[in-house]
Amino acid sequence: MRNNQLMKEPTLKEKTYEKERAFLSPYATRSYESRGRAREETPCPMRTDFQRDRDRIIYSKAFLRLKNKTQVFFAPDGDHYMSRLTHTLDVSQIARSVARCLSLNEDLAEAIALGHDLGHTPFGHVGERVLAALNPAGFRHSEQSLRVVDVLEKDGKGLNLTFEVRDGIVNHTKSGHPATLEGCAVSLADRIAYINHDIEDAIRAGIITEDELPEESVRVFGRDTSARINTCVMDIYETSAGKPYVRMSEEKGRALDELRAFMFEHVYEHANRLIQESAERLLRSLYGYFQQRPEELPPLYRETARSDVPRAICDYLSSMTDRYAIGLFKKLFVPREGSV
Repeated sequence: MRNNQLMKEPTLKEKTYEKERAFLSPYATRSYESRGRAREETPCPMRTDFQRDRDRIIYSKAFLRLKNKTQVFFAPDGDHYMSRLTHTLDVSQIARSVARCLSLNEDLAEAIALGHDLGHTPFGHVGERVLAALNPAGFRHSEQSLRVVDVLEKDGKGLNLTFEVRDGIVNHTKSGHPATLEGCAVSLADRIAYINHDIEDAIRAGIITEDELPEESVRVFGRDTSARINTCVMDIYETSAGKPYVRMSEEKGRALDELRAFMFEHVYEHANRLIQESAERLLRSLYGYFQQRPEELPPLYRETARSDVPRAICDYLSSMTDRYAIGLFKKLFVPREGSV
């Protein structure tokens, strides 16, 4: 029998490993070198661990709920405003572009990006601030996203994701320090995504006009969304290719920070004010209700919080979509016609 007949055909996953060995940057995270999962599992014969993590996130209940969670504008009058889900897809696309041009692991970057906001509250950052004030232990959506994948999904079993994806999720905010370059790519992609597409939404809503954008930022990035994002990604490539980091140049980074500061001053605070009072009243009322009646919390949240009532309430409230939270508030606090 000829030698080549004795050779075993490599599996699809092994072919992926070969591509990673051949083409990824020496600073990239190779899937076969993952630090693994908290609970050992039988490996998938076809998918790498990072590809498997991506699929678990996409099919999670928390991911599906993102479509009805506020990004910036609550219940906007129009079909083309960003939701938390479309923002997440936007981050994923930019992160994959950055990973591709720097020869990093696209599968890892995609998995982190798709999971980075799973723990976000209803009503955007207003909801996050309310829960942070109510819970004695505070509340951060990045930490809640990790709790979702570690504990709450799959009826309290969690998704059992790899260390690298979990690390990227909890460290995706500007103050975080991801352990992988793919995590750094997602952190930058998140900032690039929300700043640029929130500008589109703010102009569409009539809160700002293109002419009001900071002059220096327009000079550096251009006026339209496509040009701004392309400039950011190209700058990351030119600054970081072949380097052990992922960052923007000093000039572009400073211009992006200026644009972010402009958005906070002229858009985010304005949008927050529109829903601050009603969202705060709603969430405070729900929090107080379950604080007095913890036995009415769904069993999943009571059991996974292990008698920590504030933790259980925050798990439940942060899981809600805007629509569900409003419906529950009406059910509990708004008198129904014919009620005694």
